[in-house]
This record gives sequence, C-alpha cells and structure tokens, in this order.
Amino acid sequence: MSEYKIIDATNTILGRLSSIVAKRLLEGDKIIVINAEKAVISGKRKQVLAKYKAKSNIRTATAPWKGPFHYKRPDKILKRTVRGMLPFKTFRGREAYRRLRAYIGVPEGVKLDQVEIIKNISADRLKNKYITIKELSKELGWVYEGD
Repeated sequence: MSEYKIIDATNTILGRLSSIVAKRLLEGDKIIVINAEKAVISGKRKQVLAKYKAKSNIRTATAPWKGPFHYKRPDKILKRTVRGMLPFKTFRGREAYRRLRAYIGVPEGVKLDQVEIIKNISADRLKNKYITIKELSKELGWVYEGD
C-alpha cells in the first residue's frame, strides 16, 4: 500500500473532498480514503435525509436489477460521489476510478504517519448545519456491526 496516497476523510466536506480526489485520480495518483463514514454533508439534517431517501426511490420498472443502484454504506456513498465528478463514460475516467479505494475506519496495513489531512476542506469552517455520512447511512437502513 506504499504506492497509494492516503487521505483521511475525518471531518471533511464530502463534495470538496470528492472533487480534490477526482482531480488527483485523473492526474494518475492511486488514492486510499480512510474514515469515509466521518465525512460530512452540509445542509440541514432533514433536507439531506429527504434528498437521499427520494433518490433511493428512483427505480426502473422494467428491469430493477439493472439499476440505478443507490448505496447505503458510507464508503460506497463516497466512491459514488467521486465517480460523479469523473468522466466515467470514457476510458480515462474508468481507469481513474479503478485507482480509488475507500474504507470505513482504518484498514490493517495502513501506516498512520503517511496519512494526508487536507485542511482547507474541514467542516469546522461551516457556519450551517451538517450531517455525517455515518448518520445518513444509518437513516437509509445500513447496519454497522462496529457499534
């Protein structure tokens, strides 16, 4: 895992983190995002939950197994947000997406001295309310065994 750049998502704004990660992936970096469940989404709790619950109701009537797929796990939500910022329909975008790994918590084998913390995207600078991805996932029905 030494060739990967490790980014800690703790207390970072999801959209800003995703755009930075997407840009670095397109530049050719391999990236691991740890603590994905601790990233935050800005906005009032009820409005964010309503938006994601409405999105999860979107299905196709003819072949629901073909998608669209709406994830509940925090690492999958983060990866899907990054994917939305990549030109995924091109070869370059798909290759960039394959270089991304996202984890809940800190996986074994990751050296914490190599972790990069991006300071200018911290949720501390938010004046409004926010919700963590972990809280959002629990509201969507995800069950975390670690608690």
